[in-house]
Amino acid sequence: MAGAAPRLVIAGAGLAGSLLAVLCARRGLAPLVVEARPDPRRAQPGGGRSINLALAARGLAALEYAGLRERIEPLLVPMSGRRVHEPGDATGRFMRYGQRPDEVIHSVSRDALNRALLDAAEATPGVKLRFATRCTDVAPADGTLILEDGDGHRHAQPATLVIACDGAGSAVRQALQARGLLDAREDWLAHDYKELALPPAPDGSHQLDPNALHIWPRGGFMLIALPNTDATFTCTLFLARDAAPGFAQLRDAASVDAFFAREFADVHARIPDLAAQFLANPQGRLGTLYCRPWVHGGRVALLGDAAHAIVPFHGQGMNCAFEDCVALDRLLGAHGDDTAAALAAYEAERKPNADAIARMALENYVEMRDGVRDPRFELQRELAFELERRHPARFVPRYSMVMFRPDIPYATALERGERQQELLAEFTGDAQTLADVDHARADAAVRARLTPLAKPPPAP
Repeated sequence: MAGAAPRLVIAGAGLAGSLLAVLCARRGLAPLVVEARPDPRRAQPGGGRSINLALAARGLAALEYAGLRERIEPLLVPMSGRRVHEPGDATGRFMRYGQRPDEVIHSVSRDALNRALLDAAEATPGVKLRFATRCTDVAPADGTLILEDGDGHRHAQPATLVIACDGAGSAVRQALQARGLLDAREDWLAHDYKELALPPAPDGSHQLDPNALHIWPRGGFMLIALPNTDATFTCTLFLARDAAPGFAQLRDAASVDAFFAREFADVHARIPDLAAQFLANPQGRLGTLYCRPWVHGGRVALLGDAAHAIVPFHGQGMNCAFEDCVALDRLLGAHGDDTAAALAAYEAERKPNADAIARMALENYVEMRDGVRDPRFELQRELAFELERRHPARFVPRYSMVMFRPDIPYATALERGERQQELLAEFTGDAQTLADVDHARADAAVRARLTPLAKPPPAP
């Protein structure tokens, strides 16, 4: 390649790669972004290939930091809680996420968000985008990437810094692993997922409550639905791969129709071509990636799903990756020309938090498919809200810490959430309703066992 080597090469033009390109270009690093796919803005998105995303406070804070929040807000549909649909319940039971008006999460199309972030990156001076260009190898000692274009031509791309944002199947990570430079393992769930599109009502409106995340929990499996701006819903079935009931039993239209009519009758009635969609759409796998180290030679780093892909049950994969982008940008600025120190600080800061949210995401799957049906879960949730009202500086429900408090690291939310759960279990052990709880003892326990948070919010 003619001319000087770019200071930064970002592998992957997905959500994290696009956001990071904007941030690094503002810092004067002139990133070259290479992406194996064709430009997604020039092609129709594929159906059934990705779970709708939940943008929460951490992701919004990152977009605000990048100056992109206003650009993204028209793509968002706010959801203030879960609507839980038991068999035979056409309306569903609403369970709010938080207690304050701003404690909502936002449904957003992955494709629409990616296109908007790519537009923002392309409009940022210094960013260069190169599509249909696949990374096949990386040499961390000198930062050289081996790139292959759509015609199969390969060339060496030198760089002083390489950031891999190329997803759970990261080619950069695989190249490093092939060189014996990192350990990586993927823990796959025994459950897979498949998506379906629920159309608008005949009058063009949403068929379900458009400001809720809908869940049909069935114990060992579940269906969810997230609203879209075009009045459709994206439904996702999470089901065992091989056990009964499982995807292995749903191989023809008759079996699909019978399963949905039995387990999710209201959804079955609302999707006329349900069986055809189900059989045509791909079946995706779900797993957690554990990888160490993330940083190599002071020149190469993994970010987002390339370093720590997680299951989607806490809606935090994208939010966590966006936090990675902000942390890396901040540390590059703090360490100046000492890129190696910046990368080392990035891994030290982010890995404990990535490990924490990976664990909480797995735990949230059990809560979504089973816990929300348990009266004990509902009582403990009510008590958590009451303790938050009485002690806003000390007690914040774990879900709220993860979703609405970007000032609280994931690792802190995990550790503090475990201590809070012990309190909730202790003070609801013999209680049937919130009135049965000994609030004076619970108040004293909160004061004794939970230190004040550094930045308490106003009382709800």
